[in-house]
Amino acid sequence: MAAAENGHSGPLAGVRVVELAGIGPGPFAAMLLADLGADVVRVDRPGRQPLGMDPAYDVTNRNKRSVLIDLKAPDGPGRVLDLVERADVLIEGNRPGVTERLGIGPADCHARNPKLVYGRMTGWGQEGPLASSAGHDLSYIALTGALGMTGKADEPPAFAANLLGDFAGGSLYLVVGVLAALRHAELTGTGQVVDAAIVDGASHLTTMVHGMMAAGGWQDRRGANLLDGGSPFYGCYETADGEYMAVGALEKRFYDEFTGLLGITDTAPGRGDFDRWDELRESVARAFKSRTRAEWTAVFEGSDACVAPVLSLREAPRHPHLAARGTFTEHSGITQPAPAPRFSATPASVRTGPALPGGDTADVARDWDVPGLDVPGPDDAPGRTDTDKA
Repeated sequence: MAAAENGHSGPLAGVRVVELAGIGPGPFAAMLLADLGADVVRVDRPGRQPLGMDPAYDVTNRNKRSVLIDLKAPDGPGRVLDLVERADVLIEGNRPGVTERLGIGPADCHARNPKLVYGRMTGWGQEGPLASSAGHDLSYIALTGALGMTGKADEPPAFAANLLGDFAGGSLYLVVGVLAALRHAELTGTGQVVDAAIVDGASHLTTMVHGMMAAGGWQDRRGANLLDGGSPFYGCYETADGEYMAVGALEKRFYDEFTGLLGITDTAPGRGDFDRWDELRESVARAFKSRTRAEWTAVFEGSDACVAPVLSLREAPRHPHLAARGTFTEHSGITQPAPAPRFSATPASVRTGPALPGGDTADVARDWDVPGLDVPGPDDAPGRTDTDKA
């Protein structure tokens, strides 16, 4: 590892990461490493940006630096390998075999740097019948059972954008794998490949539910269990102004406080009377419809009833608790989540805004001692991108 550079702070200061530009979980994983202090150099390609948005607003590229390399140019792979030789980690999100064909696959990289941790982020994984197929978050979680267990029983499965597959089942598992492999490389001097597939990570997230199902405590259908909306005291209810409150009063003492503050203790059926759960749900729903979200928030504020207002993305940063903790921060004119988790001795921070493609080539060439990186390559024409995570 190199010494901390460019004022980097955080527990990963001194770790060098090469990220091959892509979309979704790969960039988010690299952002997390960058947030924690790693010097992440993103290799962008000339031409159109993968997300089709102004790169100045792509906060998944915060705390990174960018160099511009045409991977299909004659000198492209060599310039990447020059970076790899000085790096600790490489992250890529191409389909299986793409980096091998480009000359920057694991074997090529380990020939230059045996200690390198080569992190691969895909949806289906590096092998299997679907490995070469296209897909997105929804495709991956559909096959794992994670999608089928969310939502109401009589409605299509529900999903939360691409948070469950791409970022929870993908990015976070890639980061865990990279850090574990990095520790192994430090101890042994030997790098390895980390195959982080969203289907593996999303399946792994359902571990507890599989145990409950085996024990007879979970039905293999949505909307019929304690944690999936089947319970009337674990779900969301509409208020008088069309907003919602989230209820998670599972334990009896929390439930008793919940029903007391809601004002239905003497009229609602008992929580253990499963045959009357529909009646209990109607009683809870009727009570919540009698006041606005703000009024109910005031009623439950500071209690142990496990009730919270359902906020929008724009409302969340203004909540008093999140504001007090600094859960969100503003940088480069963009309100965004602050780095997480937190460290007492090596705090992380948002140091720079989104890296602009190629904007840091000269600095990286100097800091990483790769003089050839700053030499302009041949004219680059935008072409087909192979950076899909599928």
